[in-house]
Amino acid sequence: TTSPPTLHSPPPPPPPRPPCCTSDRFGTLLCDRMSSRMLSSGSGATKGGSKVVEKSLGEATDKDQLEEQCRYCFDVILSHFFRTALPSPRFPGGHYPLFVTWNKVDSRGGVQLRGCIGNLSGIDLHQGIVKYANASAFDDRRFSPIGLQEVQGLECAVTLLFNFEKADSWLDWTIGRHGLIIEFESPRGSSLSATFLPNVCEEQGWSQQECIDSLIRKAGYKGAIDSGLRTSLAVTRYQGCKASVDYAQYRRDRVAANMWNSAWKRV
Repeated sequence: TTSPPTLHSPPPPPPPRPPCCTSDRFGTLLCDRMSSRMLSSGSGATKGGSKVVEKSLGEATDKDQLEEQCRYCFDVILSHFFRTALPSPRFPGGHYPLFVTWNKVDSRGGVQLRGCIGNLSGIDLHQGIVKYANASAFDDRRFSPIGLQEVQGLECAVTLLFNFEKADSWLDWTIGRHGLIIEFESPRGSSLSATFLPNVCEEQGWSQQECIDSLIRKAGYKGAIDSGLRTSLAVTRYQGCKASVDYAQYRRDRVAANMWNSAWKRV
């Protein structure tokens, strides 16, 4: 997998962590070190409508606010396509690590990943949603940029991350609950790392070993994977709040709120 583009602007200063987040030094250093570049993450999808992992860190992670963040991602890319002014966000701010995911949904409910980029360090939520809605739609090098003709078939998901903890071993995490960051050195001494969001392993139907091995491959390692390599991994686990909204729901909600831009009528 090709790495996403480097984020050239300097990372923001470390933000206050949400109340339930660990102050674990390993997690803090890891996030700060990785925050200087955007990260792409394999991410599964939900089938239409919206889905929320129930875990509250404050108003920004309430179900309605998470869904509004997803709707705002559609506002962002439509404003890009039609060169219209971006409306002001209607969800509370704050600082969160976050990922924006775009999925393509077909008429039978099948889903296909179209882009997923985010940041493992806290970022201003209003700025971060705009930045990563655009980046995941147009700058994920694993995919061609999303086109206007695709928008009606899209679903957007936003995941806010929290509770970064150093795992005691490569098995010290729970499928369906934890996302993962792995770090290790290749035989040539280069540093390798990769992450999966909390939903990925469960949605792929992987065992813990299959998930870890997939992460090792995602990090760019092409050699043999054995128990010694797995044991050598530095593993950080984290949790997330996620919501998703498809285009049909987004448009219904914007029309009902009298927020649909007439310039977007060709969509």
